[in-house]
Amino acid sequence: MKEEQVILVNEKDEPIGLMNKLEAHEKAVLHRAFSVFVLNDKNEVMLQQRAHHKYHSPLLWTNTCCSHQRAGETNIEAGKRRLFEEMGFKTELKELFHFIYKAPFDNGLTEHELDHVMIGYSNEEPNINCDEVESWKWMTIEDIKEDMIQNPDIYTVWFKIIFDEFYHYLEDHKL
Repeated sequence: MKEEQVILVNEKDEPIGLMNKLEAHEKAVLHRAFSVFVLNDKNEVMLQQRAHHKYHSPLLWTNTCCSHQRAGETNIEAGKRRLFEEMGFKTELKELFHFIYKAPFDNGLTEHELDHVMIGYSNEEPNINCDEVESWKWMTIEDIKEDMIQNPDIYTVWFKIIFDEFYHYLEDHKL
């Protein structure tokens, strides 16, 4: 199986090439990514717990799904594809904003991403892909914020960064 490639971008989100995903994370090269937040009609966020055998951040809690766009794929197409691959359901997505962040991991890899943050709505129970996801749960936005303060070590590094941006976006915008 060919290793997945990521789209290298400049700070204006203009593509400048492709690189194998692992190499991009080893070299901390800026690349395009996306993060999906699915909310239900109670305004709770669906969180996923990463599978126990993932090569980084196993068993940590994070947003509904996140990954990397493929060459020729729109942000929304990528978000819908990955949401179905990981969580086993489909919903409409809307892109809210994007931003750049850099987050090193204990294993020597670094996320350096121009992240497109998307939102979707569903009350459906996911049919999780056990290769990707260990578990899932609904949590209110305020409960997530409080739990991150009380238990920061149970969340992925990038989710803490992305959630903060998402939280402030929600404060400034009516969805």
